[in-house]
Amino acid sequence: MSDRLWGGRFTEQPDESVDDFGSSISFDQLMADEDIEGSLAHVKMLEKTGILSSGDVKQIVAGLEGIQKDLHAGKVKFSKENEDIHMNIEKILTDRIGPVAGKLHTARSRNDQVATDFHLYLKRRLPKIIDEITTLQKTLVKMAEENVETIMPGYTHLQHAQPISYGHYLMAYYQMLKRDKERFEFNEKHTDMLPLGAAALAGTTFPIDRQYTAKELGFDEVYANSLDAVSDRDFALEFLSNCSILMMHLSRFCEEISMWVSYEFQYLEISDEYSTGSSIMPQKKNPDMAELIRGKTGRVYGDLMGLLATMKSLPLAYNKDLQEDKEGVFDAVKTVLPALKVFNGMIATLKVNKDKMRDSTKHDLSNATELADYLAAKGVPFRQAHGIVGKLVLGCIQTHRDLQDMSLKELQKASPVIQNDVYRELDPEVAVERRNSEGGTGFKQVRAQIERAKHELK
Repeated sequence: MSDRLWGGRFTEQPDESVDDFGSSISFDQLMADEDIEGSLAHVKMLEKTGILSSGDVKQIVAGLEGIQKDLHAGKVKFSKENEDIHMNIEKILTDRIGPVAGKLHTARSRNDQVATDFHLYLKRRLPKIIDEITTLQKTLVKMAEENVETIMPGYTHLQHAQPISYGHYLMAYYQMLKRDKERFEFNEKHTDMLPLGAAALAGTTFPIDRQYTAKELGFDEVYANSLDAVSDRDFALEFLSNCSILMMHLSRFCEEISMWVSYEFQYLEISDEYSTGSSIMPQKKNPDMAELIRGKTGRVYGDLMGLLATMKSLPLAYNKDLQEDKEGVFDAVKTVLPALKVFNGMIATLKVNKDKMRDSTKHDLSNATELADYLAAKGVPFRQAHGIVGKLVLGCIQTHRDLQDMSLKELQKASPVIQNDVYRELDPEVAVERRNSEGGTGFKQVRAQIERAKHELK
């Protein structure tokens, strides 16, 4: 007969390879605290509803609290023979307080137990990620405020397009992070649901009080359907999806940082604290943290794809496949939180080469749109204005000049409506300052974005 807690109907012990392959204790021990706290709430509910006596509950609570104390002191050892964190805790409890420990599992299954632990685990990590995003947003707002009038090239297709404020650029990433934070906040709603009480899949005949357990564990609501409660992993998929989008945003930023610290650009310089050197080339200063965040983005994508693939063909309700739901989430937590911390430190200590940025907008013909808008404001149809300026740009390329280097006579030959005031509007700083449509890169608009952001972050 099997000596496992579930082994009553088995006549043989599991093969050692089965223990190795089927055990999840190597990773789900991360939920040890959550498992104990879930059990404490469950047993208190069993007492409240009269399912267990006060004497039994007192022993079980004392045993669980003792395990938790030893756990925090690093004195608890887990075994693969007990498969997972739930069976390990129950076995340790049984060894300490005897057969009464078996009453803890009344009106509960490992199916709703593991789902509860998983919800609790993520419920406690989501606020940490949200806080780190908020910290990064504050850093970006501070940098943006310092760089409202820092002029840089704006790009499309990685080609100089129009001059913009660097503060405006930074606030674009603020907006991305704002959406990221909103997604994680919505994720909290679907994580803040209690599966406990669903038992294996069909509920229980015992007169349990799920609302009481939810209140004990700090959950806002309980699952309305027991099948859904034990089989739902949408909250984990949402989390991994949100992590993937967040990391994608950080990765885009890191890609630009990696380019802009290069010799060819020299727009930025990363602090020595967030750089590394070369083992062979003494002059090198490498943006390794930016590159590593960019690289780890693919890792988080893999976490999401793994769980999506696991879930895609699962029939209701619980299946052992769901053991594969946790490692990706644990990995994403372990990846995203440090990535946010490192990224924030790297950004906060960036040196901005304002002169280099500004100089890059003076000889790149990115003020061509200003001339087209100038003509349109004088009554020239924009499509016609576009063609006029296109020919002027071609002439500049052929003669190695900029639009502002052309004489008024040359410009008027292209269009007689052009007057001497055109030169002011061709200045990159003026071009940026004048773009004051709502959400634009004009200095007033950027300052307005910053003020709104400060209000949002209060």
